Amino acid sequence: MENIEWKEKINLTMLADFYELTMANGYFEHGFKDKIAYFDMFFRKVPDSGGFAIMAGVRQLIEYIESLEFSDEDIEYLKNKKIFSTQFLEYLRNFKFTCDVWAVPEGTPIFPNEPIVAVRGPIIEAQFIETMVLLTINHQSLIATKANRIVRAAQGRPVLEFGSRRAQGYNAAILGARASYIGGCKGTACTIADRDFEVPAVGTMAHSWVQLFSSELEAFKAYAKIYPGNCVLLVDTYNVLKLGIPNAIKTAKEELEPKGYRLKGIRIDSGDITYLSKEARKMLDEAGLHDCSIVASNALDEYIIRDILIQGAKVDMFGVGERLITSKSEPVFGGVYKLVAVEENGGIIPKIKLSENVEKITNPSFKTVYRLFNRYTGKAIADVIALADEVIDESKPYEIFDPEHTWKRKTIYNFYAKELLVQIFEKGKCIYNSPDLDDIRDYCDQQISALWEEVLRFENPHEYYVDLSRPLWTVKQKLLEEQAAKLL
Repeated sequence: MENIEWKEKINLTMLADFYELTMANGYFEHGFKDKIAYFDMFFRKVPDSGGFAIMAGVRQLIEYIESLEFSDEDIEYLKNKKIFSTQFLEYLRNFKFTCDVWAVPEGTPIFPNEPIVAVRGPIIEAQFIETMVLLTINHQSLIATKANRIVRAAQGRPVLEFGSRRAQGYNAAILGARASYIGGCKGTACTIADRDFEVPAVGTMAHSWVQLFSSELEAFKAYAKIYPGNCVLLVDTYNVLKLGIPNAIKTAKEELEPKGYRLKGIRIDSGDITYLSKEARKMLDEAGLHDCSIVASNALDEYIIRDILIQGAKVDMFGVGERLITSKSEPVFGGVYKLVAVEENGGIIPKIKLSENVEKITNPSFKTVYRLFNRYTGKAIADVIALADEVIDESKPYEIFDPEHTWKRKTIYNFYAKELLVQIFEKGKCIYNSPDLDDIRDYCDQQISALWEEVLRFENPHEYYVDLSRPLWTVKQKLLEEQAAKLL
């Protein structure tokens, strides 16, 4: 079971952009302390021009929110800035989070512009958590998404996350290992991720082990004596085909097999993986080591893995490091957190952000997201962003339409609708039980299998439909027209 008590050793309350505090002080001074506001987190573009992303990081967001409190040291620091009112600092000293929060469950495929976290509550509280909502969900969703691309490229071969030493900080290594497991990796080199999250930790030897001994064969045999039942040998310290593989075979024949053990695998960490793996496979098979796996590492990503498999590489398992743990090809997820509504006189007043860039115009009001599935095939048809109080009637045909090119329409029959956002906090109290990490991983795999193959392509994937309901589209158009009228 994933250790739900894992938290940062430091109080993260002050991990906030400074403007969240200056605005909070301003809200307080203007009498807006109890003003109810609604915020959405969403993202605008799938990393690597992919067809979908994967939601991750909800458990750590819950832990952060549950630990929110300003220490005496925090208050003293803010007091010394000499820009915050005494009354506001007292408010922070007694701060209590009371918002409602909804989130898309971890492991769910997610798409641009749909709310993946929604927050309702007093404006100061809802605004204050912006930075941590974004960095928590952005980071793990980015790594889970990248991991899944790599796992799919491996075509059923296990992928291990090997990136701890290349991560941007220890939190990125630990939580990146967690996210990579959600995305489909089989294990990690990060030991603490096994201890705290039960992501299986794996690892054998580095080149330093081989270099320490007077010969490679001596190094291999010494390792085999200690770990006879799980012996994987790193064969590229000197020369893979002339030394590494022959010495691995000798170790299997002279040290392991006489004791009833088999050589479990060899790892190639440099050179032309396709050529070396083919030749290594021939040599191992000729020696009767048909069951010896070949593990490949060395700056791999989904494109390299896909290409070497097309070229016939004889690789049984991949270890992927820096290009996974940093999502090197596109290292920013790009989620944003925007005000979408406020409450006045008991009613919801929608708010919209305009921009010269059309893609940055927000979807207003308090919303939810429905995913429509074909009742017979189980495949996802489209997502519909709707007003929070809307219910999609599954007993009737439902028309979806492109929110920008409204003449593009489609009527859906024989479907069922699943609401994606689930409530995780009610009036500041967590009401959500986070699933075990293995369950999240299995759920992720199941949900991806519900997507059409065309959405899974690495290049030019089919653009999955994310549409607005007619009532929400009407609200948005009205706000756009009102804003346009003000400019006349």
